[in-house]
Amino acid sequence: MDELNQKPKEHNVDNPGQPISEKKRKKREKNLIFYPLGTIGRDMMYFLFNNCILTYILFTKQLTSSQLLAITAIMVAARIFDGLNDPIMGNIIESTRTKWGKFKPWLLIGVLSTSIVIYLAFNTKLQGWPFIIFFGIIYFAYSITYTMHDISFWGMIPALSRDADLRNQYTSRATFFAGVGSTLASVLIPIFTTGEKALGGSAGTAYGIIALVIAILGPLFILFTLFGVKEHRGDDMEPKMKLNVRRITRTISQNDQLRWMILIFLLQQIANSLVFGGIGSSFIYFRYGYEGGLYSIFSMVGVAATAVLMLIYPALSRKFMRKQLMTFGMIMVVIGSVLEVIGGMVMPANSVSFIVITIGYMLVNLGLYGFYLIMMISIVNTVEYNQLKTGHRNEAIITSMRPLLTKMGSALVVALTSLTYLLFHVTEKTNQISAFEQQAELKQITDAARMEGIRNVIAGVSPAQTNGLLMAMVIIPLVFGFISYLLYQKNYKLDEKTYEDVCRQLEEKGYRE
Repeated sequence: MDELNQKPKEHNVDNPGQPISEKKRKKREKNLIFYPLGTIGRDMMYFLFNNCILTYILFTKQLTSSQLLAITAIMVAARIFDGLNDPIMGNIIESTRTKWGKFKPWLLIGVLSTSIVIYLAFNTKLQGWPFIIFFGIIYFAYSITYTMHDISFWGMIPALSRDADLRNQYTSRATFFAGVGSTLASVLIPIFTTGEKALGGSAGTAYGIIALVIAILGPLFILFTLFGVKEHRGDDMEPKMKLNVRRITRTISQNDQLRWMILIFLLQQIANSLVFGGIGSSFIYFRYGYEGGLYSIFSMVGVAATAVLMLIYPALSRKFMRKQLMTFGMIMVVIGSVLEVIGGMVMPANSVSFIVITIGYMLVNLGLYGFYLIMMISIVNTVEYNQLKTGHRNEAIITSMRPLLTKMGSALVVALTSLTYLLFHVTEKTNQISAFEQQAELKQITDAARMEGIRNVIAGVSPAQTNGLLMAMVIIPLVFGFISYLLYQKNYKLDEKTYEDVCRQLEEKGYRE
């Protein structure tokens, strides 16, 4: 737990073997505090929209099968759109020249516009096809606005330092505080939107209130990064480069390690995001009862171990190679998956089985988040590899791959989730639940009547439906995680020793941090 407060190791990339100046030391320490703090509100936004939007729709709207398919198509199409938008946005940021640098203007514009989109998305009374049309507009708007600040935020890491240990610390701290934001959202949102503690007495009203709060918190937290962080701006003296799709594709095609990381990270993101994408909450509600507190406990315990991992990762990375850590993580995923099946299918639905399945999910999440930290660093390290091979860092373009792949992964998660819902007729039950939620929102029934009606719906859920949801949330992460593990072990060559050699060659050629 002391890793968060650990002072950065004093490597001097400009003059190896010489101590760094007092000015640079203070700059590093300040950056290590204020850079990661900025992402707490951003990740609350991300969790609310990406992990809760489908649950919000299922439990507050009446959906036909064709409307659910339309929603799925919109979400997938928006992510394909992001496939073009993310690298282009990365190129725009790379070409931006202002007195505030190239990252900070887009951080501010992106966070403010995303706040507006978030509020509108969860404060609509539309139903049926009018809602589908509104959703299509708002979803594409979110894809554009969130991309602005997400690429800007993570793209700053290569500009903060080229020292491998410092990058580990920036990455792990930022990921830790991102986890703080998403964990707070994952714990509080279910409690105050589902069951007896729903704000305003219904899910629809509750989501609207929470969206307003998070839309305010996002801009407030990003102020830490805007005013507290100073990045290296040596390349700002270079002339602006024209927006060029050829340059984006050339960056990818010339960097074989980046190409492998694109595939590996995409698979990891599908494995890591499926449970939070909606299947996990639906399973918990169907098997253990329609109470947000249950899912909050499940998600909170599930991510608790990852918070510790984020804190101690820099120490682990100094003791173990990344590929060794991947192996440890894969073992955790396998053990956790077995526990999930035992607790969710073999044991009866009681408090003991809930504990077993929650511990199983915690182990799975621990392993997959270990993968995530390793992938983040592995992508960032291809910047220097690209510089050595081509003479250009192209850091914003390369780091834009991470948010792009995260969004592409979430699109595939939505498709897999919707397919699971249709296959096991989940919407037949959620439509009945949303009918009671809508009546309560309109004050047509009491809160007691709302909960009694929903409990009767839950009682009618068949074992085939709960088992189907369980197997989807176990098998898919296990398979995709294992494939990403195998590909990384075999094809990613830019390990710790090789990366140090790349940096040494850059220094010999005159490149400095």
